[in-house]
Amino acid sequence: MQSIDLNRSLFQGAVSLEPVGDGLKPWRIPYKEYVLFPPNGINKTAEISAGVRLTFASDTTTVQVEIAPLEVTVQLDLVCGDAPIMTRVLEPGATTVTFDGLAGGNKLIEIYLPQKAPTVVKALSIDDTASWHIPELKQPKWITYGSSITQCSGAFSPAQTWPAIVARRSGLHLTCLGYSGNCHIEPMVARMIRDLEADIISLCLGINVYGGSSLNKRTFQAAVIGFVQIVREKHPDKPIVVMSPIWSPPREETKNTVGLTLVEMREEIEEAVRNMASLGDKHLHYVDGLTIFDEQSAEHLPDNLHPNGQGYAIMGDNFGAKVMEPILAQYGLAGKQAVANGKD
Repeated sequence: MQSIDLNRSLFQGAVSLEPVGDGLKPWRIPYKEYVLFPPNGINKTAEISAGVRLTFASDTTTVQVEIAPLEVTVQLDLVCGDAPIMTRVLEPGATTVTFDGLAGGNKLIEIYLPQKAPTVVKALSIDDTASWHIPELKQPKWITYGSSITQCSGAFSPAQTWPAIVARRSGLHLTCLGYSGNCHIEPMVARMIRDLEADIISLCLGINVYGGSSLNKRTFQAAVIGFVQIVREKHPDKPIVVMSPIWSPPREETKNTVGLTLVEMREEIEEAVRNMASLGDKHLHYVDGLTIFDEQSAEHLPDNLHPNGQGYAIMGDNFGAKVMEPILAQYGLAGKQAVANGKD
């Protein structure tokens, strides 16, 4: 097989890339500014490669990926247009996966890295006689920020998280900023999103604030408003979706240690969006998290907090149909053909 140079433009969905030995490690913060995202780079969640893909076009029938060994079992997915997802499992200590049996002809290939562990990519190989290139991707850029429910460790595989499902179906370029246990509406994350290229931005806020009691009745709505206003500074006309927490039965009406319930937090988020919109922000959209996942899907919420694989598929279907498709139509954004055909 021939090796593809680990060109930085291969990596999509990463905020920065750190050279590590003879490989590259994607980060979901600017890794050189690690100390500005305490504690320990958003509690070590920003180095997890959720939503990061190796993306290239080739006529190869085989792809091989080598990563640095991990201490946990992870999966990698290969996606080619509308073809079924090919999933490969790496057991602890293993380093190489092979995707074979791909259809011939030029096609856009996306390899999703693990959504629940840091990844150092060391090598990417294709058939000896295959051609390849890195296409100019023209999909609308979507940034989504949230908690473990956006990172989706419990998804069936990396390409089957709810943000990945929405992005593939709608032809979007995904940057997933789901930080498990660490979505605390932090100003440095707002500044980072502000400074990234984006056509659509979504923010799923509240559940980690509830769990950590990190904001209270006095500060929660103010933090939501401040976060959105920071993002708005460089995205004045882009749609921003602010979504409240999905259903979590033990937390709906039970106050946390600072006196907030999920019911109250949804009201606070909705009021924050309504007040910002009343002052002229016509591109701000509130989404009640219960319209994306509610008690009707209880069997897919095994710990009463995190959806399982089917639960994340339900979230992807609902967010795509109820939120993303209307917004794409409203703003005249479309990118599905570019994804399916791999055109540049």
